[in-house]
Amino acid sequence: MDSVHLKYLAVNPVDLKWGTAVNSAGFQEIGAGMDYPPRNHPSRYIFTTDSGRVLQEYQLLYITQGRGKFYCETLGRSKAINVESGMMFLLFPGEWHSYHPDRQTGWKEYWIGFNGHFVDNLIKQDFFSKDRPVFKVNIHEDIVDLYKEAISAAVAQESGFQQVLAGIVGRLLSLAYFYDRNSQFQESDTARKMGQAKVMVHDNYMNITPEEIASRLCLSYSSFRKTFKEYTGFSPARFINEVRMSKAKELLTNTSMSIKEVAYHVGYNNHDYFFTAFRHMTGHTPAGYRNITQGVRE
Repeated sequence: MDSVHLKYLAVNPVDLKWGTAVNSAGFQEIGAGMDYPPRNHPSRYIFTTDSGRVLQEYQLLYITQGRGKFYCETLGRSKAINVESGMMFLLFPGEWHSYHPDRQTGWKEYWIGFNGHFVDNLIKQDFFSKDRPVFKVNIHEDIVDLYKEAISAAVAQESGFQQVLAGIVGRLLSLAYFYDRNSQFQESDTARKMGQAKVMVHDNYMNITPEEIASRLCLSYSSFRKTFKEYTGFSPARFINEVRMSKAKELLTNTSMSIKEVAYHVGYNNHDYFFTAFRHMTGHTPAGYRNITQGVRE
């Protein structure tokens, strides 16, 4: 890709109805010792690194080479956040920010700017926050390809291109969230232990308990429960039940086992408790679920 490739877009109200509309997309390579930012941007995007700026859109930037500094209002204007190759950072509308590459290294940056209720809702649900604007994702070809695809779509501007760009924004945000969370767990060896815990459940779902899993991993139960929920989104007990119910659905659909046999096979010695738990988690009785999945009319 050329060292500088920028595209700024006009957005109409119809585009925003999709949930996301993209205002800008681009790539630029800043060599060592070069001034930053370059002066080839529209006036509403130009800023000096000393005074910073405030945008009326979100921007997601990805640094693929070099290093630099990032500042934002929420974390303190004087507090420099080190940004290195393999990091992304999110700018928020209405918030002061500044950033620049190290003059000794320069950097390569991709960015995409956007607005819409899709990302507003992600922030409302606390998936993203002004308190956590930087993501450690490492270098991934799939992220680079998405930025390049966005730039190409912005240049061509074919019918429906804003909807394509909206999908790219959603994918980039999901990858920023995914890779950053997993890098945090991997650094502390958490990913390995939580992976072991999940394997234990799948191999022993009939009779394993959360306390037993914690013991095998040499963790206190309270620490294991907290970490497992952060990693998977489920408490250990809920995850075990989810695995049991998944296996029960499979048996109800693909075998002729009686309901009592299915209940016993997935770890429920009490048929009535299995009946209640299955209906609570699926909205169907075991027999009703079997009829639905096997195409039997009740």
